[in-house]
Amino acid sequence: MEKEIYKIIDKDKLTIINKSIESAHGLPNECYLNGPYTNIERKKIFEDKWVTIGVASSIPKPGDSRPIDLLGIPLIIIRDKNHQVRVFHNVCSHRGYKLIQETCSLKNVLRCPYHSWSYDFEGNLVATPHLGGINKHEHDDFDKSKNSLKEVRTSIWLDLIMVNISENELPFEEYIKPLEDRWSAFWTKEDQELIFHAEDYGYFNLEAKCNWKFAIENYCESYHLPFVHPGLNAYSKIDDHYHIQGLPNRFAGQGTLVYNPRFENNEKFPTFPGWSKEKEEHAEYVALFPNVMIGIHKDHYYAYWLEPVSHNFTREHMEIYYVGEEAALSDTYKSLRKQNFKQWHSIQSEDLNIIEGMQEGRNSPAYNGGNFSPVLDNPTHHFNKWIANSLTDNEFSAIKK
Repeated sequence: MEKEIYKIIDKDKLTIINKSIESAHGLPNECYLNGPYTNIERKKIFEDKWVTIGVASSIPKPGDSRPIDLLGIPLIIIRDKNHQVRVFHNVCSHRGYKLIQETCSLKNVLRCPYHSWSYDFEGNLVATPHLGGINKHEHDDFDKSKNSLKEVRTSIWLDLIMVNISENELPFEEYIKPLEDRWSAFWTKEDQELIFHAEDYGYFNLEAKCNWKFAIENYCESYHLPFVHPGLNAYSKIDDHYHIQGLPNRFAGQGTLVYNPRFENNEKFPTFPGWSKEKEEHAEYVALFPNVMIGIHKDHYYAYWLEPVSHNFTREHMEIYYVGEEAALSDTYKSLRKQNFKQWHSIQSEDLNIIEGMQEGRNSPAYNGGNFSPVLDNPTHHFNKWIANSLTDNEFSAIKK
């Protein structure tokens, strides 16, 4: 795979990313434009790593299912009758028909519209009409148990549905441990079990006409706050922020020391009971590589996950959670939920023109991947290094150095 990527991208362009930040350049243009690179990235990043494809609360009941295409890979998310969330490749084992076209709620089976082969919610092939001839639904030489849906390795964390399609990564509990350990200084395991997705003002999506990586690069740093987010910067200034670079190379971002939500009539949301008193005004905004951006605060949590559609089009999904059912669902806090929703919608929307402008700029053959501020761009450099090392199978060797 290294030889293949080096045919597409000059080896020196990737090597220079791993230099010290003062002399490093960012990822080269090829990593953002149409061409063979996208197929390599799909394999090395979106198949080989733990990737976010949705949230479990979006399919609350057994039989609830939704399709998602991950850079063209068709997948099904479904909740089985034991309330477990499962992910399967969205393809019938008979003739390869794409089984689910849109979000739906199934009663008992997942039925292929082509020849009516049917699967239960655990992916088992349970019906094969006329397989052995008219009105003969079995055949001695055909073993249904060997033709079930192909299940994808899946883990649920903070409501995020994480998948590892190639089944080659560390167990998710081990993979996420560095971030879990970091955030144990903020909240407890019991706090995390209190998060509830808001049914109203709890979700929005934005469509970005750019490569998914630009959203992560932008999210990682606070350098742009005074220029792109003047409203936010008015009370959470650039010098109130600090950098986060999580070894071993799986996350990066920023934190603030002055989180203090301002709502009408000085109303407040309930807070996590175990949240550290020493960090009451801290909040952290971390990109868990490759495609989810997470914000933790004393009174709410959000997951802003990216659905890469093509090299220059990304759907951004914002999921917002509160502490307990009442804060998330009751009319008592509806006005606050609306205010918080509007605030995050405004902030995330302000970034759209910026990340789309970077996509347009990457068409310049004179651009060399750009430079980094040695002081303010460290997390973004961290992400670029993770991409380069993941593409060339050097992630773990780079960590050991």
